[in-house]
Amino acid sequence: MAQPLTSEKSAGVPVVSEERIQIVNKYGEKLAGMLHQVGSKKLVIICHGFRASKDDNIMLNLTAALTREGISVFRFDFAGNGESEGEFQYGNYRREADDLRSVISHFSEQKYEITAIVGHSKGGNVVLLYASMYHDVPIVINLSGRFALDGGIEGRLGKEFMQRIKRDGFIDVKDKTGKTEYRVTEDSLMDRLNTDMHAASLSINKECRVLTVHGSEDEIIPVQDALEFAKLIPNHKLHIVEGANHCYTAHQQEMASLVLDFLKSNQVGDASSMGEE
Repeated sequence: MAQPLTSEKSAGVPVVSEERIQIVNKYGEKLAGMLHQVGSKKLVIICHGFRASKDDNIMLNLTAALTREGISVFRFDFAGNGESEGEFQYGNYRREADDLRSVISHFSEQKYEITAIVGHSKGGNVVLLYASMYHDVPIVINLSGRFALDGGIEGRLGKEFMQRIKRDGFIDVKDKTGKTEYRVTEDSLMDRLNTDMHAASLSINKECRVLTVHGSEDEIIPVQDALEFAKLIPNHKLHIVEGANHCYTAHQQEMASLVLDFLKSNQVGDASSMGEE
């Protein structure tokens, strides 16, 4: 049952209610999510990144910014992450796109209009992959997604990772204390290496409006990856946030404003709260 989070403080500020929702994916796993409802059946779905969750600051701050402008939001944990069922896997790009498909199907059946999907980091890859496979969401926003999925692996797994995984069948990634954080199997590594963002970018319908936002000082994914998306996606807008790192630590407000401006320019949300005629 929905529980009110805030009361209406002044004219034009939407009342937000929050409801925990579980959605079963195609593999029978329960995905945990939070619906932030402002009375509008127009819904934006936001997706977290690698080894992250729906409760990360970037997800919470973006949700708050959108709901203030009269836009309902659903944020959720992919299988194997956060509060969702399932086993964490290193790759799982297309499987996470399947999770997103289950979420979108659920809300479509509930007569919501899915106006946009937004993803940060790996979630950015997932929303772009979704758009390349299904052509039912008009707006896609990619926050700091990786274009070259063969990049960044050596930094996590070490040199000669391919030889090691061929020999042992897995690599355990450990923290500074030596504790295992997660295991990378050969299958999950190959899932990542075989996910082709070049082909996916070209497969996105030209009617789909895509925004890529990337920090100029991203320490995880090079800003050049954003330029590659800009070259290939047909209906694309690129914005580089000067000085921002991968998680927009000191640039949360600017990042959220860019997302909002893109949604507003495409008329997503409550027109009365956006000052439109």
